[in-house]
Amino acid sequence: MSTLLNPYISFRDNAREAMNFYQSVFGGQLTLSTFGEFHASEDPAEADKIMHGMLTSDRGFILMGADTPNSMDYSPGNNISVSLSGEDEGELRGYYDKLSGDGGTVTVPMEAAPWGDIFGMCTDRFGITWLVNVNAQGGQAAPAS
Repeated sequence: MSTLLNPYISFRDNAREAMNFYQSVFGGQLTLSTFGEFHASEDPAEADKIMHGMLTSDRGFILMGADTPNSMDYSPGNNISVSLSGEDEGELRGYYDKLSGDGGTVTVPMEAAPWGDIFGMCTDRFGITWLVNVNAQGGQAAPAS
């Protein structure tokens, strides 16, 4: 599997609705995982919110999205990130290191994630948020339900 780059959209409490809408537009397979499924939030109000959603269309489009946790800032217009995912850990760590270095900041260090992959998040020096995921089992991106 080659490394993939695709948009990742953040929502505030309506990721499920939005991702279902995009599926109605583009078709394809939609997988949704909640914060509760992965014990990724201590806030019971977030249990049913979407921690990760991925739409893969028959034409090869990949769109990801998630609800922004209540503890994180959410600003419409600044709610799109770029996701890098694949199986080559060395390649992906290299991208992460370059993006987070030279004026960038680490938001989440590259380490084992609750869904079994290696995951990190950073903001580059231009203010773009990057999500980097090394697939542990050969699937694309974070958890699927």
